[in-house]
Amino acid sequence: MKKKLLFLMMALLFLTACGTSNNTGNASGSGGEDSDEIILRGIGPKTGAVAIYGLSAENGIKMAIDEINEAGGINGKKINYESGDDKGDSTEAMNLYSRYVEEGAHAIIGAVTSKPTLAIAENSQEDNIPIVTPTGTMLSITEGKPNVFRVCFTDPSQGVTLANFAANNLSVKTAAVLRNTSSDYSNGVSDAFIEEAKAKGIEILADEGYGATDKDFKVQLTNIKSQNPDVLLVADYYENDVVIAKQAKDLGINSKILGPDGWDGVLSVAAEGDEGIFENCYFTNHYYVDDEKEVVKNFVDNYRKLYNEDPSSFSALGYDTVYVYKKALEESKSLSHEDIIEALNNVTIDGVTGSLKFDENNNPIKSTAILTIKDGKYVLDSFVE
Repeated sequence: MKKKLLFLMMALLFLTACGTSNNTGNASGSGGEDSDEIILRGIGPKTGAVAIYGLSAENGIKMAIDEINEAGGINGKKINYESGDDKGDSTEAMNLYSRYVEEGAHAIIGAVTSKPTLAIAENSQEDNIPIVTPTGTMLSITEGKPNVFRVCFTDPSQGVTLANFAANNLSVKTAAVLRNTSSDYSNGVSDAFIEEAKAKGIEILADEGYGATDKDFKVQLTNIKSQNPDVLLVADYYENDVVIAKQAKDLGINSKILGPDGWDGVLSVAAEGDEGIFENCYFTNHYYVDDEKEVVKNFVDNYRKLYNEDPSSFSALGYDTVYVYKKALEESKSLSHEDIIEALNNVTIDGVTGSLKFDENNNPIKSTAILTIKDGKYVLDSFVE
């Protein structure tokens, strides 16, 4: 009798544990193919050093989801969206990713910065869940990962674009590079720029580096000034870019300065009266806020009404990412991961950041905006294919 009672108790505990596990996994909704809603989850930084990027992208994402839900959803299903704070950290991103997979997410947006994005991309292969990063630019994020896509262009592609712009639009003969040697982003852009510039017949006169915490760049800039290059590539994010531009101006460097999309936002952190330090600066960006295209004007006008500020490229990329998913989900045979991934491969949209489709490595094929700064305002120089 005691043995039978023990067996019954163990069986009851087993069944109870199984039931608890299922309830926990579906706490925020079941992600089955027959779900009456679309479970979409986001990963990005909301606190920490890179929070400004994550919050900006999140604004665009939420705006797009609200628009879609207010219009009736996708194929009659509303989007159930939640997002978590990865603090720009790969471990935090993985914790969120694991939770969202367990909750039955149909798809994931994220992450925002490259290293957390790469972490979840590398660990997503067995789950085969669709992942679209709005802003993860590291080349390896999508390589060999059929379920992982990006809406932004890559680090190396920006370097190539800037080298071609220097050769074809600015007709330069010489260049120098100032890079953050501890940053994959900075190195990725810089290496590709140097390779393409040399192929275009541009002589690289200097390749100077600095560390992650450096704030005084005068030694490197003095060495560059002695070489008098036609252009100087500064591949970093805007917090360092504005300091470098100020110190270059103070040292009397007359070279035109080129940069990748990390320059977007320099005007927001420059001291009042310092806007002139950005004259003769050019940088790649994903869109132009004053573009006359209807899709851009509508996005910018609605964003300004909602958030009382101009949308950055991170906001525009977050917004476009949702509409990439919308188009894929409209055409997908079901809400299974496999069918959504198949649909993503065939998506084409006319987005805020350009007409977009994915290449064989799930990277976007679209044009790049080259912006300059005049009289304290961003101005479109040209679009480069």
